Amino acid sequence: MSAPLIECVPNVSEGRDGALIDCLAEAVPAPGVTLLDRTSDPDHHRTVFTFAGTPDAVEDAMMRVAALAFEHIDLDKHQGVHPRIGAVDVVPFVPLRGISLATCAERARAFARRYAERFKVPVYLYEASALRPERVSLPNIRRGGYEELKKSIVIDPDRAPDYGPAILSGAGASVIGARNPLIAFNAFLDTADVAVARAVARGLRASSGGLPYVRAIGVAVRGRAQVSINVIDFRLTSLYTIMRTLQTLASAHHAAVVETELIGLIPQAALLHAAAEFLQLPSTAVSATLERRLGDATADYREVTFE
Repeated sequence: MSAPLIECVPNVSEGRDGALIDCLAEAVPAPGVTLLDRTSDPDHHRTVFTFAGTPDAVEDAMMRVAALAFEHIDLDKHQGVHPRIGAVDVVPFVPLRGISLATCAERARAFARRYAERFKVPVYLYEASALRPERVSLPNIRRGGYEELKKSIVIDPDRAPDYGPAILSGAGASVIGARNPLIAFNAFLDTADVAVARAVARGLRASSGGLPYVRAIGVAVRGRAQVSINVIDFRLTSLYTIMRTLQTLASAHHAAVVETELIGLIPQAALLHAAAEFLQLPSTAVSATLERRLGDATADYREVTFE
């Protein structure tokens, strides 16, 4: 039997210092773990790393990344448009093959305890690893950002961390847990008015009565209004549905979607399901690709290229 395979997608609060981002990326690769992607944004002042491998190797890589981040990032000097509470803000572990979400969640809890003990930072458990129901959702934990948490963690028992000290230094706090794949998907509007992006985000996100399994905020990025979206479960709310709703909401505010971008990686199935839905094909069409059928027959799923 092959070894279990997990993914880690840490969000680090540094999107401008290219040399430091390079160092963080170089800390990942080792036997059993591979860096798959890195995506940085200077306005969000944030970098998302994606790496995968065996659970032990992935956890060791995350420790190396965190050690470097805490050495060089000070949230008291950090400003960006994306909400954050820590230099290493969010550390999700995602089961890929040979491991269940429940087992991954237990490993994440054990990892979080070691992490808090080693780095002396507050740690909150979220998603499948959460110990308190109100901490399943990341926005609940990150409410008010670093500046608010720095005050409330000391005096409010509801803001006490699951592990680590109830006090913030410039390293901030980290949110750690296990979850299913999430898609980070941003849309740029043809306006610089961030109020329009915020209104569109409010209509889109589940917490405001919008689409299920969707989180969204409106921010200003590179002089343009951006709707920053997290798709919690693309199987229940598709990218096609999100895009159509996004266009309708933008139009209601006399704006249009002119460009989109991915942050990190996306499950192939999400793109195939969106394409099938757009083409009005049955859902079974996602398995009717040449590469899929060849792969099933030969165990070689490489893309087929044509001259």
